[in-house]
Amino acid sequence: MTSPSSPITKRSPLLLYGGLVLVLLVLFAANVCLGSIIISGGDLLRVFLGSESVDSVIRQIVIDFRLPQALTALFSGAALGVSGLLMQTVFRNPLADPFVLGVNSGASLGVAVVILAMAPAGLVLTQGLGVTGHVLVVVAASLGSASVLLLILILARRMDVMSILILGLMISYTVGAIVSLLMFFSMAERLQSFLTWSFGQFGNVTWGQMPIFMPVIAVGCFSTLLLSKPLDALLLGEQYATSLGTPVKRTRYWCLIVASVLTGTITGFCGPIGFLGIAAPHLCRYLWQSSEHRKLIPATLLVGASLALAADLIAKAPGFDTVLPLNAITALFGAPVIIVALVKQGSLKTLFGK
Repeated sequence: MTSPSSPITKRSPLLLYGGLVLVLLVLFAANVCLGSIIISGGDLLRVFLGSESVDSVIRQIVIDFRLPQALTALFSGAALGVSGLLMQTVFRNPLADPFVLGVNSGASLGVAVVILAMAPAGLVLTQGLGVTGHVLVVVAASLGSASVLLLILILARRMDVMSILILGLMISYTVGAIVSLLMFFSMAERLQSFLTWSFGQFGNVTWGQMPIFMPVIAVGCFSTLLLSKPLDALLLGEQYATSLGTPVKRTRYWCLIVASVLTGTITGFCGPIGFLGIAAPHLCRYLWQSSEHRKLIPATLLVGASLALAADLIAKAPGFDTVLPLNAITALFGAPVIIVALVKQGSLKTLFGK
């Protein structure tokens, strides 16, 4: 609910959305310009305008590497943010997201089975992987994430909030043990491919794979906009939502399907990316001081995309010839954001019943 005395609510919603769009554009441009080689804004503009005066190496770096990487980060962050929002609403749990509830672990198990157990010799998650191979990986990740989400959704009817969190942790530990066994008995080439994938990276999606990656993410994110009213009703409780004519079971299953497909697609292409799905919704609730999904969903898309671009920019370590693990970066700035957001909203008191 909004607070009349809050200075944030006195700002125009259009101003907040405009500010987020501006931040997103700045971060997107910075991702394309900054890296081991610094590209000036003028060169970037000339590349987009098709000018022949730009060095061919600069053009290749922008078009073939940095632009698809920035687009991947943008779409992935938006999808992870909205997936976290869906699960926080469905489970009425401020700590629910694909990572905490074990959904990422389920997706990782699906990918591990494909790479470590079923894959033919030489299969690696690199830019050289063919479209067919990536489809197999994405399908495996989606099935793994959907299985975990379905299990949690079934058991959630008989459990309280804390029990669901513990369930997610236990699933993560169990799946992690299975993945560890697969890694122990796998070949060295496949093991290296899986470890590289598990660090998380937005730079593995090429233009040839974009026709698969972008439409799936776009359709999934757009479908959440159609769920704004049912999601608002779910926040008030199942009985109240049913009295309003909301198909509770159908809404939950649609949320399950959308979240699992989005998470599975991103995990399959980019690896397991943590913390973005839980941080983005909390930041949006704090900025808007509202729980209305017609406001939160577009805001979460923008904030999730911005957080992903910021994390990818830091991971690229501009000016250095190295790339840091993306998951380490998202954890370093994602965890403090979550702590601050929860304390600001008093959600910790609600969570522990105090």
